[in-house]
Amino acid sequence: MFLIVLGILVIVAGLIISQQNNLSSNYGRIFRIVGLVMIIAGALTSMFKVIDAGQVGVKSVFGKVDNDVMYSGLNVINPVAEVTTFDVKTQNYTMSGVHDEGSKQGDDAIRVLSADGLEVIIDLSVLFRVKASSAPTILREIGTDYLDKIVRPVARTAIRDNAVSYDAVALYSSKRDEFQTRIFNTINKSFLKRGLELEQLLVRNITLPASVKTTIESKINAEQDAQKMTFVLQKERQEAERKRVEAQGIADYQRILSTGLSDKQLQYESIKAQKDIALSPNTKVIIMGNTKGSPIILGGN
Repeated sequence: MFLIVLGILVIVAGLIISQQNNLSSNYGRIFRIVGLVMIIAGALTSMFKVIDAGQVGVKSVFGKVDNDVMYSGLNVINPVAEVTTFDVKTQNYTMSGVHDEGSKQGDDAIRVLSADGLEVIIDLSVLFRVKASSAPTILREIGTDYLDKIVRPVARTAIRDNAVSYDAVALYSSKRDEFQTRIFNTINKSFLKRGLELEQLLVRNITLPASVKTTIESKINAEQDAQKMTFVLQKERQEAERKRVEAQGIADYQRILSTGLSDKQLQYESIKAQKDIALSPNTKVIIMGNTKGSPIILGGN
């Protein structure tokens, strides 16, 4: 485009020089030829436009946006047309309280008020892409700075509008997934109207006030202590039950011995005990007495 404009200026200059009645007028024809060559060269170079992978192009001629979309590869266009490229790959816009982590420098976290009036700080990442077919509409209605005009304000507004429905502790724990789903639906609906597609929404971090965090930690510690005490009590009950069963077994055994053993059974058990002693390599056995009474056993090495 630059060569075309410059060539036109050179031709005009050549015409002006040709009209003068002096020696310099002879150079007018040379200027016109040079200007024509420049126009042809500019037209040839401007007719071909290469669109990189992951991008699309939108043509505009003197401010009028063409509805046709140029896809990646070599494209032949009007030499005087201007081409604006859009990135259609997945883009990440992060708003974080950590320095140099977000898309903007410094603390860019979102500060919202919860239903119980507490200030909650939220770090958020928005994964989205530009719909290729909507690129002409975006250029016509929004421009190329859709990050600052659409992505950032829509995401921050959706966070604030939905956070007021939840208590601070609920946002931090039990309602976090529900909250993330709600703001995803809100942002996606707004994006679709403007030619953007929301792919994923990540609530990266939720920071509660220091007083609330202390209360939560105390509650968690108390719950852990209660669970530990429950375990100890259960173990003690199991030990008490074991001892009760053991005592019951001993009582049953003694009852059987006191009521169910006859003289012959006692004599039999005595003989078994004597046999075990006699078989011991370190014991000598001497039995004295009759068969009716209990024997006297003298032994030793």
